[in-house]
Amino acid sequence: MAAVLVAMVLTLARPKDMRVAPAYVLPAVEAVLLAVLIVRDPGRIDKRSSFLRGVSIAVVALLVLDAMVATVRLITALIRGGSMTNSPEALLVAGGIVWLSNLIGFALLYWELDAGGAANRAHRMPQYLDLAFTQQLSPEIARPDWRPGFGDYLYLAMTTSTAFSPTDVMPLALWAKMSMGLQSLISLAVVGLVVARAVNVFT
Repeated sequence: MAAVLVAMVLTLARPKDMRVAPAYVLPAVEAVLLAVLIVRDPGRIDKRSSFLRGVSIAVVALLVLDAMVATVRLITALIRGGSMTNSPEALLVAGGIVWLSNLIGFALLYWELDAGGAANRAHRMPQYLDLAFTQQLSPEIARPDWRPGFGDYLYLAMTTSTAFSPTDVMPLALWAKMSMGLQSLISLAVVGLVVARAVNVFT
């Protein structure tokens, strides 16, 4: 839940050139969906329900789509130029917000889709994995009945955004491979173009 709130704050902090609607629109929609989740399952997300899963996927889909649109708008601004791209400070702040938005969005995507979602993982891990963590490949080094938590998926998203490739978590399912590949490309484009433009402005 905290990750969704952080993503909402990042949306509000984003420059207006990076938005497709007024600043309050997307956070308001996400807040309603988040409230539905909290009311239906106020404790840990361990209640298996197709309705709750549908709402969770809708929240995550909105966050990922919003982050990707912001990425496209940032890249467009870098190519076409503008007031923001002439200020290295404003450019680095905007790039950092977009990069963090993508990181959190993809972390939530992995958390929601891996092994049928958080509620399903709380009850039973499937025999065939979507994402293989070190603790699953080498169970002797982990505590009994280890389950990946959101922190593990956040770390996966962070390493994918910085190393541009898998590190200690192997994508096995096609959706996981495609998602990690897309995240790597987005991060590479944002970091490469923003840094290159900022250095050019500085010099």
